[in-house]
Amino acid sequence: MKLVDVQKLFSLPFNDLIYQAQTVHRRHFDANAVQMSTLLSIKTGNCSEDCGYCSQSARHRTEIENEALLPLQEVIDRAKQAKADGASRFCMGAAWRGPQDKDLQAVLDMIAAVRDLGLETCATLGMLRQGQAERLAEAGLDYYNHNLDTASDYYAEVITTHTHDDRLDTLGKVRDAGIKVCCGGIVGMGESREQRAQLLAELAALEPQPESVPINTLVAIPGTPLADKAAIDPIEFVRTIAAARIALPRSLVRLSAGRQQMPESLQALCFLAGANSIFCGEKLLTTPNPVGDSDKALMKKLGIHPLLPDTRQGPSLSLGAK
Repeated sequence: MKLVDVQKLFSLPFNDLIYQAQTVHRRHFDANAVQMSTLLSIKTGNCSEDCGYCSQSARHRTEIENEALLPLQEVIDRAKQAKADGASRFCMGAAWRGPQDKDLQAVLDMIAAVRDLGLETCATLGMLRQGQAERLAEAGLDYYNHNLDTASDYYAEVITTHTHDDRLDTLGKVRDAGIKVCCGGIVGMGESREQRAQLLAELAALEPQPESVPINTLVAIPGTPLADKAAIDPIEFVRTIAAARIALPRSLVRLSAGRQQMPESLQALCFLAGANSIFCGEKLLTTPNPVGDSDKALMKKLGIHPLLPDTRQGPSLSLGAK
């Protein structure tokens, strides 16, 4: 889908946009199923990058302390708990510019152990060097998360220590290794509506399109350069979710960071607009997330059930509507 087409989606009357998003959603998915993931920070703090939204950058003065890579058994225990709480995918994030080979083996062991639990595996480790994606694939990694974050022409306003093209380079390595892609962005960082549309058009132009697309709202963290940004208008955020669903019809669209600040009514609108994946668990790396009981209560109110792995095919999800 071209930029001009995504811009037209944002300009539609709200009801027409939601109707179109629902039509596309029901064509490809069970309209009342939501995929549940859990995200764990396996290495927290002291990242060398200057991402303006991030509490873990060594360049920002936040309350986040530098922590060592978690031991394998702790990751296994957290993955077991995530599965018991209803997650079908376990995501592991490390605050690195990219993994050093000396650290990668420990992560490979984590991936293999989590996959042995019957969970889908996902990792977000920063930029990958030659050969690292292949090693992740050999360990059984299902998804690699590497967000575009924002539109290419706004990128330098948010991050200066690497480029938009650097992101695309890592995504290419991931695809070449046969790993599925989890790639989305963050809205509410001061970008314009046109730049939000541009981000979605750039995601839609990836070939093939990402299997998972997390849409985050900025969590304004004290001590970061974006701490004073005003929150995105809630209806504009729902428009973004709906446009993402239409532009990326077969992707899981994940309602990600910022959900803690969303009332139930706004979350329900996002599901109506085509969001069909969430993070469950109390924390997303370092920021708060709704606790499990509140998620279960909301899902019950809405008649939504978890999108479960297809046991006939191992960890891979059966996504198509029946």
